[in-house]
Amino acid sequence: MSDLAMNTREHAISFILPISVMILLPWLLMWLTGDSSIGWSLPWFLNLLAMSIGMAILLAGVIMLVVCIRMFAETGRGTLAPWTPTQKLVVDGVYGYMRNPMITGVLLGLLGESIILSNYVVFLWFLLALIVNHIYFIKSEEPGLVKRFGREYIEYSKNVPRWLPRKTPWTPSRNPAD
Repeated sequence: MSDLAMNTREHAISFILPISVMILLPWLLMWLTGDSSIGWSLPWFLNLLAMSIGMAILLAGVIMLVVCIRMFAETGRGTLAPWTPTQKLVVDGVYGYMRNPMITGVLLGLLGESIILSNYVVFLWFLLALIVNHIYFIKSEEPGLVKRFGREYIEYSKNVPRWLPRKTPWTPSRNPAD
């Protein structure tokens, strides 16, 4: 199998993770709780406004997720999946503004879904995903990145915030002696 075919397959498989978190688990939670409410108990124009805001947040999250997956493939030469991690640290594009835009995209997607569906269970899933990912990044992901990328990741993490974006993109200092 060619490298291109293998990469395409690996990237397609890696989409299982965000699809599970953003679509399958919210659906399962709504089914298990019997809460499939769609729409707010508001006047129609406020309901339309809430749905529009939710759609904008969801769309922003999906776009961010797709951009990050593409950057992982092209710049990092890997996928978001732990079984085929990036070979190179990705620090440009949206990663120059924040360290975790991919998970932020997933979280925005969940928040948008909870607003669109006016569903408290999906909102609670969003909050749980936020808390679990925050703890996971501090305890596991970031120490693993320090082991894999060393000083490069340490410099990056000192200059780029974990969740909230910088106003301007960070660019790494290039030392010819490195």
